[in-house]
Amino acid sequence: MTVVDEIPGEPSDTRGRVAELLALREQARRGPSDRATEAQHAKGKLTARERIELLLDPGSFKEVEQLRRHRATGFGLEAKKPYTDGVITGWGTVDGRTVFVYAHDFRIFGGALGEAHATKIHKIMDMAISAGAPLVSLNDGAGARIQEGVSALAGYGGIFQRNTRASGVIPQISVMLGPCAGGAAYSPALTDFVFMVRETSQMFITGPDVVKAVTGEEITQNGLGGADVHAETSGVAHFAYDDEETCIAEVRYLIGMLPSNNRENPPVVPSDDPADRRGDVLLDLVPADGNRPYDMHKVIEELVDDGDFLEVHERWARNIVCALARLDGQVVGIVANQPQSLAGVLDIEASEKAARFVQMCDAFNIPIVTLLDVPGFLPGVDQEHGGIIRHGAKLLYAYCNATVPRISLILRKAYGGAYIVMDSQSIGADLTYAWPTNEIAVMGAEGAANVIFRRQIADAQDPEAMRARMVKEYKAELMHPYYAAERGLVDDVIDPAETREVLIASLAMLRNKHADLPSRKHGNPPQ
Repeated sequence: MTVVDEIPGEPSDTRGRVAELLALREQARRGPSDRATEAQHAKGKLTARERIELLLDPGSFKEVEQLRRHRATGFGLEAKKPYTDGVITGWGTVDGRTVFVYAHDFRIFGGALGEAHATKIHKIMDMAISAGAPLVSLNDGAGARIQEGVSALAGYGGIFQRNTRASGVIPQISVMLGPCAGGAAYSPALTDFVFMVRETSQMFITGPDVVKAVTGEEITQNGLGGADVHAETSGVAHFAYDDEETCIAEVRYLIGMLPSNNRENPPVVPSDDPADRRGDVLLDLVPADGNRPYDMHKVIEELVDDGDFLEVHERWARNIVCALARLDGQVVGIVANQPQSLAGVLDIEASEKAARFVQMCDAFNIPIVTLLDVPGFLPGVDQEHGGIIRHGAKLLYAYCNATVPRISLILRKAYGGAYIVMDSQSIGADLTYAWPTNEIAVMGAEGAANVIFRRQIADAQDPEAMRARMVKEYKAELMHPYYAAERGLVDDVIDPAETREVLIASLAMLRNKHADLPSRKHGNPPQ
């Protein structure tokens, strides 16, 4: 038996080894230095571990590959091998449900992605898919680690591939808490929801310096890709908040509205709000005059449990409202025209916004309730040249392809192609209801009368009086509240005050709905 001399300073027993392990863990937990932590805080940003503590239930986080270090050489990298390699990965719970997470640590290499860094992210993504649990990324990184060259770029490719494979299988949520430039910005774009924090988070493919060099335009980082830009103009961000604490709290709230994966239903939360509660306020809230606007948010508040809902893309394409809420404790997705903005018409951005939301609901077994008050598609050269046909078809495709329970309710106007696109009975809505104030028609009465009776109006001694008479006649014949019901295009005309009770009863009946799609590899939706 050969006796091996002990290495000076190395523990000789298990207790010593454990003490060494604990010291290494503490070193990894503390990060590179107190100075780096102070610099992060000075920017108004939390550290990666502080963010994870806010996201997950206390004491639930289990870290994976905490002691991982890169193996790159050159450019001084061999002398800098910090533990975690700039990304913290693992899992924990949110309200007791398993959630996987990775968080860039800006204090280490600016959160830049290298080979080891990417491998850790790949692993945690694979674990999330296998376990069937949501994945949250807390992004605060400077892009690819230039010193590692093409290996870093390949790491992004692996992330994109897994984002795509996980799409519609597990909820993926990207939380932008710092810069995200170049190819790195495509990962959030592939996920289900993007959260941003004002002033501290930015996303763009080419930064201000490149924009200035190529186009001569001068713009700040926030002006180019800040939270407000992406929440209001581009539609890249679904949510924007003033601080990290509020942002992460809202991420937790959203997770509570989503199932863990596509094989489960969203969590049910018992409600004290009576299922048969009448909504008499709706009788006065929505004017019978189709030309008078009102706030659709107030209608939704009156219908859902405790008036509580989470609006998605609240500040982009405001002429349509997309929201997650509960009816009798069951999660539903609500798509509703907003008469307060552009009279509730459908345009390019509204079609894209609603189509994406419908697809998300269908992927994660969330029933869809559609509230219609739509005068049509927005006319105009810009809309036609911008591809309103193609973009409007996205919403049509999303509804036609959805197999979850679908209920539509016509409050007032439902004109032309927009009526068909907004989950009409003819494209597969399971149930279609209408209020007595509904007007379902090919177009508005005035426009229809001008087309059908143009000769009589032109030949009349008093064209305006004739036009008014023809409009009244058209309304009486083809636009009275019961015309569609008489022809089976509406299942029932209901008292607005009973809407909540009707929706809840209908959703209960449809809870076990099963619908098969044709056998195919995948569809080819309009892009």
